[in-house]
This record gives sequence, C-alpha cells and structure tokens, in this order.
Amino acid sequence: MLSLRQLFLANNAQTTDFPLMLEFERAEGVYMYDMEGKPNLDLISGIGVSNIGHSHPEVISTIKDQLDKYMHLMVYGEYVQTPQVRFAEKLTSLLPAQLQSVYFTNSGTEAIEGAMKLAKRYTGRQHIISCHNSYHGSTQGALSIMGNEEFKQAYRPLLPGVSFIQFNNHHDLDYITEETACVVLETIQGEAGIRVPDGAYMQALRDRCSQTGTLLILDENQTAFGRTGKLFAFEHFGIEPDILVLGKALGGGMPLGAFIASSEIMGALKNNPILGHLTTFGGHPVCCASGLASLEVILNNNLIESVAAKEALIKQLLVHPAIKDIRGKGLMLAVEFESFELNKRIIDHCIAQGVITDWFLHCSNAMRIAPPLIITNEQIRHACKVILHAVNQSV
Repeated sequence: MLSLRQLFLANNAQTTDFPLMLEFERAEGVYMYDMEGKPNLDLISGIGVSNIGHSHPEVISTIKDQLDKYMHLMVYGEYVQTPQVRFAEKLTSLLPAQLQSVYFTNSGTEAIEGAMKLAKRYTGRQHIISCHNSYHGSTQGALSIMGNEEFKQAYRPLLPGVSFIQFNNHHDLDYITEETACVVLETIQGEAGIRVPDGAYMQALRDRCSQTGTLLILDENQTAFGRTGKLFAFEHFGIEPDILVLGKALGGGMPLGAFIASSEIMGALKNNPILGHLTTFGGHPVCCASGLASLEVILNNNLIESVAAKEALIKQLLVHPAIKDIRGKGLMLAVEFESFELNKRIIDHCIAQGVITDWFLHCSNAMRIAPPLIITNEQIRHACKVILHAVNQSV
C-alpha cells in the first residue's frame, strides 16, 4: 500500500519538483503539529492567512453554527444570506465612506480579476498599469499584471494593454494618463521582498489617479487585517483607494476574497450587460461567517496594538553580519541574505528545528517573517534564537 506521501506525489498536482513534503496532523494557535506530535512554530501564517492563528475556538464555533443552518444556496448576489450581509456591513463600517459596496469572491486572485473588469467597465478605458516585481495572483488576468516576466513568458499571449512602472518611483507616475483605466498596486509589495513605499509617493499616486480619472486599485491580499500594524495598510499613507482588494486573512482560514468600491462604481456591473461579474461560490456563507468571526477576534482582542512592538523586538533580536537588511512593516518582514543558496540553507535548518519560514517569489535571497498576530514575545525570542543559530550553521 502506498504511503500518504507517495499518494500525494502520485495523485495531487505538483507545482514544483521539490515540494516541502511537510505533513501535519493538526494546528492550533501559532503551532502546527506533525504526525509525531512535534510542534512547529508557524512564521508565515500560510502566507498571510492565519492572522489570528490556527483553529481559533471562536471561529471554529461560528463555522459549526453556520453549518447547522445552511451552506451553498445560490450563485452570489441573488439571495439575501445573513453571513454575507453581516460581514459586508462590518467591513464597510471600518472603511472610508465611499468603500460601501462589497463583492465577495472565492479568493484574492478572483477579486483582482473582478476589480480589473470593474475598472474597465466603469471608465470605458482599456489601459491598465501595474508595477514591476508585483504579484497579484496566477490566473490569466492576474498573471497579465504580474511584474515578473520569468513567471509569465510560458503563458503568453496574455491581456493586451498592460504597462508597468517602477514601484515607489515618482517619475513613472507620468505614465498614468486619461487613457488609463486603473493602476493596480500592492499597498506594500509582498513577493518583491516586502517593499514599503514612501508616504509622499503614495500621496502623489493618489493625486495623479484623481487628476486623470484613473481608478486606484490597492491590492491588500497580504497586508490587511492588522498585518502591518493597521487594519488596512493604506491607513499608513493617508490615502483611500477607489477599489480595495482583499483575500488571504479575509476568510479567517476559509477561502474568501473581495473587491470593494463605491456603490456608483460597483453599479457598472449591473447593466449593459446585466450580470457583469458572476461567481457560483463567491461569498460562501460558511466562509463569510468565518471571516466575520476572525475580524471580530482581531478587533475585540486589540491584536493590532502590539504589532509595532513585536516588529521592533524582531528587528532588535535579528542582528548578524550575514543579515544584509530587514525590511517591512509590522509582522510583514523580509530578512535579506547574500544569496538564495544561503537563505535556503538557513530556512532548511529552521524547519528542521521546528520553525517554519520560506522565501519570496520575486526575492529568493530574503526570508519571510509573517507570523500570526497572536505570537508572544517569548515565542518571538525563541524563533529569532533558532534563526540566528541556523545562520551560524549556514554561513
């Protein structure tokens, strides 16, 4: 009989020839437990998903309650479903006044697709601008605005009418014109190795979009729900997007995405043609119930208040000649080393010692540190001790 790992390789589609092959029996809080019961400290939160940790009891209880009521009833947007309504009500109460209409999807990538369609439909324009080294997902439309040719070249032709500018470069804002439907921007670039823009740049970007009638789409798939020390990362810069894209932590561990705009902008999807955007499972009631419960855990337990101090502690502890830089905001950090080879050795040592981390898609020489917001100072000290030991073993 084949083992579970052999079946995984045989029957589950693989995305590389070298999957991590880690196997876990359960997860709770900041730990994932392997088949022998060994705890592994999760420093990446399933890539920005588990902001309140794994298997939070309030979220689990809410999911069970919703399961007893109903699961899928109808394609999104036709029936009044309590979890969708309550979650949208809560989200919009925490956002700027014009961000009042929520379209729920299955994932952040699908939310990007919907936001791109909405921008083109509302403006009547076709030109889209994104940034070099950006990451917005892997579907055809999202791939078209990914700013890394290595990951795109095998799938061309992609969407026409897409241009790229340098992130955090004031001069490139001149490429935004009256022909541009939208600029799609990660508020803080994630897979580029955590690149935080200047406040002046973000203000200038907002102004340029307003001047040209271009919609500003901010992709907060990785940055939202306290990850950077604010509920939403755009709050650091004193600007507001025309369309906000959410995913990852939005569902509290369940698959969920959303794009959010004003009722006026979102209304463009209602006619000419009707049903301008469709999804069968988007806004699944169980996922929306889970997402609302997770958001309430963040708010009710003031989890965001300690994020800046935890960032400072990590930066204070992770000091070593081999560390070239530590970039980021809050609990969204990149620790940069000389090369991918060195970074990979360090990561492998960490995993062997029960601390789970990885690298970035467009910045392979940097280590990702993005633990659940509930991580304690003691757990941070332990993780940093393991990382420094791994560095010493690897240089």
